[in-house]
Amino acid sequence: MPLLLFDLDNTLLPRDAAFRAWAQDFLSERDLPPGDLEWFVTLDGGGYVPRSTVLSAVRRRYGLDVSTEFLLAHYRHGINSHIHCPPGHVDALQAARAAGWTLGIVSNGGTRPQLEKIRRTGLGPLVDGWVISEEADCVKPDPLIFEIAAQRCGVVPTGTWAAHTWMVGDHAPADIAGAELAGLRSVWLHHGRPWAESGYRPTLKAAGLPEAVGQVLAARGAPSARPGLRAGGPVQRRSTGVPVRAGALLGARTGARPTESAPDGPFAPAAVNAGTASAPGGSMAGSHVRNRTGEFAVVADSRPGLVPGAGPATDPGASVLRPVAVAHPTAVRTTADGAGPARTTFAVAPAAAAP
Repeated sequence: MPLLLFDLDNTLLPRDAAFRAWAQDFLSERDLPPGDLEWFVTLDGGGYVPRSTVLSAVRRRYGLDVSTEFLLAHYRHGINSHIHCPPGHVDALQAARAAGWTLGIVSNGGTRPQLEKIRRTGLGPLVDGWVISEEADCVKPDPLIFEIAAQRCGVVPTGTWAAHTWMVGDHAPADIAGAELAGLRSVWLHHGRPWAESGYRPTLKAAGLPEAVGQVLAARGAPSARPGLRAGGPVQRRSTGVPVRAGALLGARTGARPTESAPDGPFAPAAVNAGTASAPGGSMAGSHVRNRTGEFAVVADSRPGLVPGAGPATDPGASVLRPVAVAHPTAVRTTADGAGPARTTFAVAPAAAAP
């Protein structure tokens, strides 16, 4: 079955429009000059500037007596309250599904905010699998992240899988370069911009997602990526008995090796087929997102250093995770030493723990 992968922000979801709406609200709430909106948009850099940089600059510009952490919470709540999946995008996904395609999301970004976007916009039931760079410790354009996405969608990334896979995205260095390195065909969403890269090119270009999906459905025989670039090989497997640093990805039957950490910011990114179950109060704590292959991720604020139902996850004083060889992987937000911000790590839980 052919596989169609999508970026999340500014591909499936109009992220920049949501940021602009949040910035307008921010200025209005504080009776600040509405003309400063373009200053916000320029500073944002399409989401690629770290949030700490953006919000620290906002604090200084307006002399706000609030912490950057407070502004970050305000930002995340605000932008997600404005995010939506346009009806035309939903129709395009349904058309691809009806044509026999398997669908997945490959997103650079933070696990919690990206999962919240998927939950809020109803994308979960429309796709088969997902991967977000923070929880995978693997960032586009690394070919490995596309292989992880394929496995979570139920496609084994061996043999000729790449010849039957397309990637749709708006960010050339991550989406299009990554697709070419992995041996996938691609559609670049230009959003009115000219193509500026000389070392690689997309297979096709489109103004928006519905057009991109239509092109893919009509181009089953389109040529694959340049033959000079070897498609990524099968995902390297790791024995469940080998200690792995906290923050690495173990499960989802990928055995994926730890690699580069996701950058700070909203683009520092997933597809699901069963939605999520929120914790009391509407937070994402304890929310489950199931992939087609049966794996699931849990974003949980559990006690640092412990995997529920699996005993101690770390050796005292050592920054390693000791996985247990049982059936279903579970992602748990934890740190090795109990200090600093929690990270999503993959360990395993008994089969009965699967939702």
